[in-house]
Amino acid sequence: MSGPGAVLLTGVYGSGKSSVGAELAYLLQERGEHYALLDLDFLGWAATGKPGFQLMLANLRAVRANYARAGVDWYVLAHFVRDGGELAAIRDAVAVPLSVIRLKVPLDEIGRRLAAEVTTERADDLRAAAAAVAAGAGTGLEDQLIDNDRPVSVVAREVLAYLGW
Repeated sequence: MSGPGAVLLTGVYGSGKSSVGAELAYLLQERGEHYALLDLDFLGWAATGKPGFQLMLANLRAVRANYARAGVDWYVLAHFVRDGGELAAIRDAVAVPLSVIRLKVPLDEIGRRLAAEVTTERADDLRAAAAAVAAGAGTGLEDQLIDNDRPVSVVAREVLAYLGW
């Protein structure tokens, strides 16, 4: 493996981006790789009254630079990218070669996953996921489409194999 490099796991709410990302991080750690796992939603989650996407990009630039100075080679990112403009902005902010993996899950499975957390926000997330699927949001931006209706460990190993990591 040569680095640095990044993978962006994308897909609608409930597609398993965070779970697959955590498993990828575990596998990289087991191999002794220097990696960082970043759920990009958290980098923009603030009550500022301003759009969170721009804040997320600024934080991604800063965090990625800090991790690079610390010796990180591999970046595992999780975020639902809706269009090419968002993807271009993330590519620019991460500033290392970026592969995009879109995780695909049947909508009924997403409903089962989100039903485990009975909050109003999760019901909203399911509606948003259904609307995004119906509109085709985020499709066609990926380098590889991977079905994520299997065990997380299987999916994560498929991602690593695709990436050649």
